[in-house]
Amino acid sequence: MSDWYYMNVVLIQTTLTTLLLALSIQVPLRFGVFSFAGVGAFGIGGYGGAMAMVHLEWSTWPAVAVGALAAAVVVSLLGLVVQRLTGLYMGMATIAFTLIISVLAVNGGDATGGAGGLYGALGEISMLQIVLVVVAVVAVLVWTEARGLGRRIDTVREDPELANALGIDVNRYRLMSFALSGLIGGLAGAITTLLRSTITPAEVNFHLVIVALTAIVVGGARSWLGALIGAVIFVWLPTWLSFVQEWEKVAYGFIVAAAAIYLPNGVLGVAKDALHRYRTREERARVAVLQEKS
Repeated sequence: MSDWYYMNVVLIQTTLTTLLLALSIQVPLRFGVFSFAGVGAFGIGGYGGAMAMVHLEWSTWPAVAVGALAAAVVVSLLGLVVQRLTGLYMGMATIAFTLIISVLAVNGGDATGGAGGLYGALGEISMLQIVLVVVAVVAVLVWTEARGLGRRIDTVREDPELANALGIDVNRYRLMSFALSGLIGGLAGAITTLLRSTITPAEVNFHLVIVALTAIVVGGARSWLGALIGAVIFVWLPTWLSFVQEWEKVAYGFIVAAAAIYLPNGVLGVAKDALHRYRTREERARVAVLQEKS
C-alpha cells in the first residue's frame, strides 16, 4: 500500500461510513418519504453492536449484524406508526425519534454507559470488509433504481395517487424504504462504533442529520452516486481548506450554502446536464453531416 493510503486510512473509512449514513436518508427521499429515521438507526446500530461486544462478548461481525438488524426492525415499526404522516410532519416525527434514541442512551444505565457512553467495543474490521459491505448496499440500491422497480418507485414519489390507480401499493413501498433506511443506518452506526471502539449519546444527535443532508444535497439526492460524491466532498473538503486556518468552518459553510443555492440537483445533476448537452450537440453534428451528404 502507498504512503498516501496509510496517511488517509481514517478519512477513507469515514468517507465510506458517511456514505452509508447519507444513503440511509437518501433512500426514503427517493420513495417520497421525508424521513430522518436513518440517523436514529445509526444510534441503534452503534449501541446494539457495542453492547453485543462489551456485555455479551460477541465477535465483530455478529455484533454488527445484530445492531443493523435491530435498527431495521425498530425503524420498520416506526414506519408503521408514522406512515400516514407526510412532508414536514414526517420529518419532525423522525427527528424526534432520533432525539429519543439519544435520550434513551443517556438514561440506559450500565447497558449503554449512560451520558459517558460505552467504551471498549473495538472490532476487527478491515478496509476490504467495509468496502464489501458498501458495495453490497450499493448493489441493492442500484437494483431499486433499475427499470421497472425504479419506475414504480419514481411514480410512488412523484404521484402517489397515480401509483395507487396503477395498482402499486404505495404504503408497502414506503415501509420498504423505512426497512432499507434502518438497515443501512444501522450498518453505518455499528461499523463506525466498532472502528472507534466507543459511542456516546452526543454522537447520536441532530448534527448527524446535517451531515447526511449536506452529503446528499451537495452530491445529488436522486441516486447513490450523488450520495457518494457528497460524502467525499463532506469528509475531504475540511482537509483541503486547512490552509485558511481559523476561517475553515466559514469557508466550508459558504461553499455548502452556495452549492445548495446554485446546484439544486447537486454535483451529480450538473454532471448529468453537461453530459446531456454534450450528447445533444454531438447528435446534432452527426445529423448535420448526414444531411450534407444526402
